[in-house]
Amino acid sequence: MRLNNPFRIAFVATLGVGLGLVLLQSVNTLSTILLYVGTALFLSLGLDPVVSFLERRKLPRWAAVLVTIIALLGLFAGVVLMILPIIIDQVSQLVVQIERLVTRPSWEHDLKDWLRGVFPNLMVDDVWDAVAGWLAEVDWASITQGVIGAGVAIIGGLAGAFIVLILTIYFTASTPTLKASVYQLVPASKRHRFVDLAEQITDSVGYYVIGQVSLATVNGVLSAIFLSIIGAPFPAVLACVAFFFSLIPLVGTLTGSTLIVLTCLIPGLGAPVTALIAAIYYLIYMQIEAYVLAPRIMGRAVSVPGAVVVIAALAGGSLLGLLGALIAIPVAASILIIYRQVLIPRQNER
Repeated sequence: MRLNNPFRIAFVATLGVGLGLVLLQSVNTLSTILLYVGTALFLSLGLDPVVSFLERRKLPRWAAVLVTIIALLGLFAGVVLMILPIIIDQVSQLVVQIERLVTRPSWEHDLKDWLRGVFPNLMVDDVWDAVAGWLAEVDWASITQGVIGAGVAIIGGLAGAFIVLILTIYFTASTPTLKASVYQLVPASKRHRFVDLAEQITDSVGYYVIGQVSLATVNGVLSAIFLSIIGAPFPAVLACVAFFFSLIPLVGTLTGSTLIVLTCLIPGLGAPVTALIAAIYYLIYMQIEAYVLAPRIMGRAVSVPGAVVVIAALAGGSLLGLLGALIAIPVAASILIIYRQVLIPRQNER
């Protein structure tokens, strides 16, 4: 059909723009669902090496998946049942200590004396007046609404976690079928090469997930032991902080360590000496993790240059938040595989 009529050209162009807007609106509406699906696929690829290991031990696929899921749920339930009562107890103690610190008559003078002792050159009275003026102007109604919104977000997060769990189980069970369906879309002449690259990429993602969880577990366990030895406040809570922040690549361990050290500085809960010991420990641990643990644990994942890690983590975090930061490195590793094994050989053939 020839488009010589200006009205017809404008009409077709308007339809195209409208269709594009509808597609963008649909993606925006389904962003949460797409996020759940992407997270579940990411986790299922992380469980796939475990399932493959069991399959090599002569277990059928359904049995390997069942054993993996049951072991994962059992481990999660066991950790929750063992740690959750301790965390609840220590969080309750933390709230009580903070309440006592804030409600006692001399807390203001004690805090000022502590600030003068820690920061001798700080103009404490001026800082205190500035903070008091800021607090007087705070819109507490908005803060209350924000707290309620945070509670609703937590409930929504738990519901989303349950959906992701169900999707992860489904994707883990049907990974070979999903892969075969995707492979059938590729022409037969290029299918073998495509399958080889796809398997390398999925293996890289799987080993990356397992390696990151292993590093977080090591950090959490060692933190719980060390913080208990030095008498840090609420070691179980702080160990959980160390574990969950270590799941974030690049800056997670540093951020979690900083929060733990600052918690040890809270007046009435910790002590400057305890915080200093914790800071020294985490400085040493981060060096050991970077140069000893990470190369050994993450050795089977595709290595990614440091500059690419930084750029990928920043870009992923900006686009998809925490999930983007988590999946950015394996995505970068996948792109590097394609770059090294597809683009460079093609350029060399020309």
